Amino acid sequence: MLLSTDIWVSALIRRAELSGAFAMIIRKGDARAGAVLVKALNRPQGTARLYAEATRLDGERVWMQPALSDKEPDLDAYIERAARVDPDVWVVEIDDREGRHFLTEPVDKA
Repeated sequence: MLLSTDIWVSALIRRAELSGAFAMIIRKGDARAGAVLVKALNRPQGTARLYAEATRLDGERVWMQPALSDKEPDLDAYIERAARVDPDVWVVEIDDREGRHFLTEPVDKA
């Protein structure tokens, strides 16, 4: 059984905050089954990464980078387009000095 999206997002934010990062919900989607985008910021370096959940051909759920840019305006444009396509999408922004995403699931490298 999978967690509802609102509980999963709350756990991600809590994990980030316990590690000294700042995290917040930028956009709230469907509480039970909304897709999630995670934007991880590294302000000292001026970079950002965007992560979206995906399913591999073998059925494993992983996170991938749907937009390969590390510039925040490019990622914000991607998020805006995604929200137009899927109004139930959640967006979580994590501001961390090390740029960590705090995802516990596998992350595919770009």
